[in-house]
Parts: sequence; C-alpha cells; structure tokens
Amino acid sequence: MLLSEFVTYPVNAENCVGCRICVDSCPSFALKAETMDGKIIITLREELCYGCGVCVDSCPFQTLDLVRRGLGEFRIEKEIVKVEGKVFKELSRKVIESGLCCGCGACTVCPPEGIVWEDGTVDFPDWERCRDCGICLKVCQRYDYEPLSGLGEYLEIVGAKSKRFKGQDGAIATEFLACALERGLVDTVLVVGRTKEWKPLVICVKHPDQLRSERVTGTKYSLSPILPELNRIIRRVKSVAIVGTPCIITGLRLLQREIPLYRKVKLAVALFCMENMRYSKLKEFLEKNGVRIEDALKFDIKKGKFIVLTRDGKFTCPVKELDEFVSSGCHYCQDFSGVNGDVSVGSVGSPKGYSTVVIRSELAKELFEYMVERGYVEVGDANVEVVKKLCDLKVKKAKRV
Repeated sequence: MLLSEFVTYPVNAENCVGCRICVDSCPSFALKAETMDGKIIITLREELCYGCGVCVDSCPFQTLDLVRRGLGEFRIEKEIVKVEGKVFKELSRKVIESGLCCGCGACTVCPPEGIVWEDGTVDFPDWERCRDCGICLKVCQRYDYEPLSGLGEYLEIVGAKSKRFKGQDGAIATEFLACALERGLVDTVLVVGRTKEWKPLVICVKHPDQLRSERVTGTKYSLSPILPELNRIIRRVKSVAIVGTPCIITGLRLLQREIPLYRKVKLAVALFCMENMRYSKLKEFLEKNGVRIEDALKFDIKKGKFIVLTRDGKFTCPVKELDEFVSSGCHYCQDFSGVNGDVSVGSVGSPKGYSTVVIRSELAKELFEYMVERGYVEVGDANVEVVKKLCDLKVKKAKRV
C-alpha cells in the first residue's frame, strides 16, 4: 500500500487520557501502547503509518490529526490510575454504591462511551469494556471528596431582573446565556428543557430567541443530563455556555482541568441549590400527594415551602417533607452558591421578581455591564447576608463522608 503524504500526529497531546482507542483502531499497527514505570506510553512508527486517519476519527478528544510527514515519531506518556481491578468497579464501589454520587454525569466522558446516565444515576452495563484509563475517577468530584462551601470569591453581588425574558424569578441566567450568544462569545448554549411531563431534557440553543420557550424557562427541580450532553457534542462545537447546579459546574471544571478540549466552554452559569431530586422521585412525591406532574405549571421553593402551581390551583408543603425523595448524593453537598461558576444566580436575597447575581469572573462582569448598557436589565440591591445564611445552613445540614 502506498503511504499518504500525511501522517498521524498528536497536535493536542494534552487531551490524551491514555484510553488507547487509537492504538486498537490502527489498521497498520503503526501505533503502539505499553505500560512502563506507572505510565501508559503511546508511540508512533512513522514508516508504518498509512496516513489513513482512522485513529484521528476514533480519538474521543481530538488529540490526533493528520500532518505532513517529516515530524518524526511521537511519544505520549500518561500516568496510570492505580486501583485494584477495573477502574469503573472502583468508582462504583466508592461512589455509586455508597450513595455518594451527585449524579453530575461528568464520568460519562468515558472514552468507549460505556458509562451511561439515566435519571441521575450512572452505570456501566458492560463494565468489562472499561479501558482503565482512569478519566472517570479524575473527573469525579466525589471520589476524593473535598466539599466546597460558602459564598466563594466574587467581584460583585447585585440584584437584577431581565426586561427581555421571563424565567423562574428575574430570568438573569437566561439573560447571561442570551448575551453570550448575541455577542458571539459562544455558538451553542446547553440549557435544561422539559417534556410536557416535566422530565428534564437538554437542548442545544443556537439563537437567543430560542430561550423564550416556556419549555426552557423555569426550574425543573430534577437532576439533568447537562454534562452527558456536553460530552456528546464537545467535538463538534466551537464554543459553548452551560447552566447548571453547583455539582454540574464543579464537574465541568474537573473536565476542563483534565482535558483542555473542554475549555471550549466559555461561560458557566451556576444556580443556587439546596438539594435536588431524580425525576422519578419527584413524580413519586407528587403522586403521593395527589398531584399529577403533567398538571404542574411551575415549581418553586420559598421560605421553606415547596410550591407547585397547577392548572387547578396550588400545592404547598414544608421542604423537609421532600427529604426521603432527595437524591442521596445531595445530602453530602455543602455548595449552595455554586462557587465554581463564572456567575451564580438565585432568588435568595433579592426582592420578588429579581435574581441575586454573584459575579465571579471578569467575563461575567463584562457580560453584565453589556446588559446594563443595552438596557436589558433592571438593577437593584441584593442582601448578601441572606445568601450567606443559606450557605451556612447547607453546610450544617450536610452529611460528612
């Protein structure tokens, strides 16, 4: 077979996780993987490479590309995660089976796509496919759990209300995402939509007007597959913004730390969160109290009350009645304010119809100033002490590992 003028080369070697899928896919055996001194070492023999590009297409994280010949052989080294047996079995034992898993879905980054997310739980149905690359452990915020808490670092805290969008309260999370699209900061926004029965589904938004849909606005109070969807689309988007609960944003930051490809996420909007439920549990709770989930118009939590507005009226109960239905991983969480976000948003600390906005990054500050300059928002005050009080309460309530 004639050799192509092109050859495989790791143009983004830092994205490699050591899964060796490229090695297994190579039809000419030009790529080789070996274990040495606690590392996975992947090398290329250029004279054996056809330049067919099969390995380029098979790499989950855009590590490889085809370049003109002459750069010579390459060598990638990745540290091995040392556990007994299969890596996923270790993740399952320590995090999933113990009830510690927060359901963020970062682990679905799994190169062979073996880890699946369903209704806030993760599993590896055919775990023998695990390639022991260890990336699932590296991006799992609960494997070596160090709880985040408090108000975190911030540049400014204000109250604000969007003039353009309707949302849970001030629709400021929506406004940030819309402005990121409008200014060309991102070409895609991942938001949580819903079915008629309020089951969360993730929607890829390309235009600000798509954010006006009533299926997109408002809080769903169920764990959502934002990160599994991000893992699915990350290779084909140029830049993206996401919105999610604190655990989702922390999962994102771990993905960005381990795989630079995920730095395509330019804006992360965190939502204040005390606790959350799996969809099936939310539905079970409502049915237990005589409420059909398909009749719900809006969910809210105010002053210790869980509120469901329905077609026929309103259902209200103390939040503590939801405890047995809350996702088990939430009981260990201490992060109310979303300290890893570029901006954090919630109703606590602001007047009715407004959102409290915790601006943490220069990018978020620039976007907020843009909103103000364009007259997109009304700005007011926020009571920081009230937010701090909720931050402290979540720490107090949390179980210790």
